[in-house]
Amino acid sequence: MSVFSIKIRRDLKEKMERYRDKVNWAEEVRRFIEEKIRLLEAEENFKAILSELERVSWSVPKGFSTKSVREDRDIKA
Repeated sequence: MSVFSIKIRRDLKEKMERYRDKVNWAEEVRRFIEEKIRLLEAEENFKAILSELERVSWSVPKGFSTKSVREDRDIKA
């Protein structure tokens, strides 16, 4: 594990001290960072997938949908 430090205003530090028995500030910050990274990675992955999909050429033969629906109806009947 590594150490990560930040600077905060004195008044904020005093307020944190007041609630240190109720809040594990280090754990809260860790959770926030982990969640933020998870969201950023998801966004990055989503953009990569969209980029891949844009490069793929999609073509469906004319009448494919109609034929598929009719086949499904015939199987169920």
